[in-house]
Amino acid sequence: MTNTTTAAKSQKMPPGIPYIIGNEAAERFSFYGMKAILMVFMTQYMVDSNGNSATLSDEEANVWFHAFSTANYFLPLFGALIADVFWGKYKTIIILSIVYCLGHLALAFDETAVGLSLGLALIAIGAGGIKPCVSAHVGDQFGKSNESLLDKIFGWFYIAINIGAFISALLTPWLLEHYGPSVAFGVPGILMMLATIIFWMGRNTYRSMEPVGIKQYFQDLLTPEGKKAIISLAPIYISAALFWSLFEQTGSKWVQQATKMDRNIDLGFYKFELLEGQMNAVNPAFILLLIPIFTYIFYPVINRFFNFSALRKIGVGMILAGSSFAVCALAEYKIQAGMTPTILYQFAGYVLLTAAEILISVTTLEFAYTQAPKSMKSFIMTYYLISISLGNVVAMLVNYFIQNDDGSLKLSGADYYWFFVALTFVGALVFFAMHYWYKEERYVVD
Repeated sequence: MTNTTTAAKSQKMPPGIPYIIGNEAAERFSFYGMKAILMVFMTQYMVDSNGNSATLSDEEANVWFHAFSTANYFLPLFGALIADVFWGKYKTIIILSIVYCLGHLALAFDETAVGLSLGLALIAIGAGGIKPCVSAHVGDQFGKSNESLLDKIFGWFYIAINIGAFISALLTPWLLEHYGPSVAFGVPGILMMLATIIFWMGRNTYRSMEPVGIKQYFQDLLTPEGKKAIISLAPIYISAALFWSLFEQTGSKWVQQATKMDRNIDLGFYKFELLEGQMNAVNPAFILLLIPIFTYIFYPVINRFFNFSALRKIGVGMILAGSSFAVCALAEYKIQAGMTPTILYQFAGYVLLTAAEILISVTTLEFAYTQAPKSMKSFIMTYYLISISLGNVVAMLVNYFIQNDDGSLKLSGADYYWFFVALTFVGALVFFAMHYWYKEERYVVD
């Protein structure tokens, strides 16, 4: 009887999960909605204080886009320290969510470079600060009795992210096209306010870990488990940055390529043209389709034959990511030849890149949580986010250094894409090598 009761308990989701998932869906709507139109805004809509056009070139916009993304994914390091040492995860999320809302407000009311800079800075502080706390807060809701549900809940957590991203990536480019930047940036701001309210509503249902204080925190860092987590995980997440250097360019380089492609879609019964920014909706749409297939079909089948470990998943994902850029390189050859290739090239690239994302992003998200000792959950979760930050640094530096003084580029056309293909294939080899020496641990909160 006892074993039956325990088994039943292990399949029950914690009561705070619906509020966290609802918060994540709305917050991701706000973030990806803003990000979907950022490149188009900077290159087509931005004005000066007198209302005159003050748009940026494609390469300048690329640098700004990836600089913002770098800050957005680096600042979680400080958000995690604040949560683990001083405020706790719940308080950190609430306070920095308000800062996040103010960033959207600045973007909505000021279409100049000043409004852009202030808005992106506040969003980077707010979004960056709460990122490690929200994902670690999800894991904190589980204990020994229901830890078997962790892989599924991180999958559903990722689905919530992509529901918000899918809807916003379709809507905000349309709002920008028909109503202008104020409305297009304002709607994501309203969704961020809603996200904050949803999270606050669940305050009495959460299982929260108290901050440990500065002394205990650094004592834990110096324990054998703490040092092992810091040292052994660092190479994995640094190498994973190569994937993110590709993935993050779907919001910059791929958007720019889409402007030169035939974006007309004929479904037989309905014809329409996609806006270039709406291509950002393709990835979350495929995520929603492929995550259940990977979770309930692909993984169970392949694990019957061999252990498809976290590091093996990441290595395979790197190969698929590189292949997606190879598809874009083929499209770029046609563009260079004066042709207008179909947007279906990018759809094919998104299939490969999305499969890579599931293998890498979902895996490294859960991996960071399970490999971290109790008091270091938020801190180690920043490895996942700093990996994305480093990927943006790679993309930003490449786009900066390929520019010549005369306006020409050292790396252009299809060569640009092939460069990143080679880079990720090297990264895949690194992960397959890591598989032989890394010993996985599992730390789940009691």
